Amino acid sequence: QAQLAESGGGFVQAGDSLRLSCATSGPRFGSIAVGWFRQAPGKEREFVASISWSGSITTYGDSFKGRFTISRDGAENMVYLQMNSLKPEDTAIYYCAAALNTDQVRNDPEYWGQGTQVTVSS
Repeated sequence: QAQLAESGGGFVQAGDSLRLSCATSGPRFGSIAVGWFRQAPGKEREFVASISWSGSITTYGDSFKGRFTISRDGAENMVYLQMNSLKPEDTAIYYCAAALNTDQVRNDPEYWGQGTQVTVSS
């Protein structure tokens, strides 16, 4: 089992940066991959990024390479999403997700957090 809890969302201006946090708990954290998705109003949920349990493998959705960075702190059981140069179209609910590996996180996550709202104004 793994439990996920997002934080760090908020209201920012275009061009600002924001770091989202995903607190994980449960006996499996050290052996699972974790990722981020987002869902904007009226749109389907979209894969943002994932990171392996060791942190050595990261994958990104094409729209996020270069602007978003995923990282994890195993000692603190945390996964982060650093978002730079935010745009109004980045407005969405951001969800943390987990699964056995990064491919499974991207295609069929096993665990989900409740989400955190990010709003970017122009």
